[in-house]
Amino acid sequence: MSLGFRVSGRIGKPVAEVFDAVVNPRKLSGYFTTIGGASAPLVAGAGVVWWGKVPVEVDEVEKDSRIVLRWDAADADGKPAYKTRIEMNFEPLDDGGTFVTIAETGWHEDAVGLKKSYLNCEGWSQMLACMKAYVEYGINLRDGYYRSEMRGEPASEDNI
Repeated sequence: MSLGFRVSGRIGKPVAEVFDAVVNPRKLSGYFTTIGGASAPLVAGAGVVWWGKVPVEVDEVEKDSRIVLRWDAADADGKPAYKTRIEMNFEPLDDGGTFVTIAETGWHEDAVGLKKSYLNCEGWSQMLACMKAYVEYGINLRDGYYRSEMRGEPASEDNI
């Protein structure tokens, strides 16, 4: 068994616009990967870099529906030891909005895995809030959100 979580939220825009806000590196960099950016669009089979240093493997992209990513999880020594799986689902709503669900799974069931999963749960929850503000109102909530970003550094476990 492994640790995982799921976060969800409604974005008041059509699914195509919300989906594009994740796969389009310019838009993603406007509210989530604000320091260091996103190196390329999310395309199945591609490798991209977020925040100028975090490698992300793109496993699946189903237009306006689903994105599956993998990235490194660290072991107790801080070295990449395995990958977690991120699945994003985009559900069009009758009111014209989109319900976004992000699930991340695959942490080892130990103290380090538990701690890292909690940190990432915070990060994905914050990403959804920032996406809502950016897509609906053009506001970058992430600007100055974490202490690290106030110093011009990407957020990480050690500097938020």
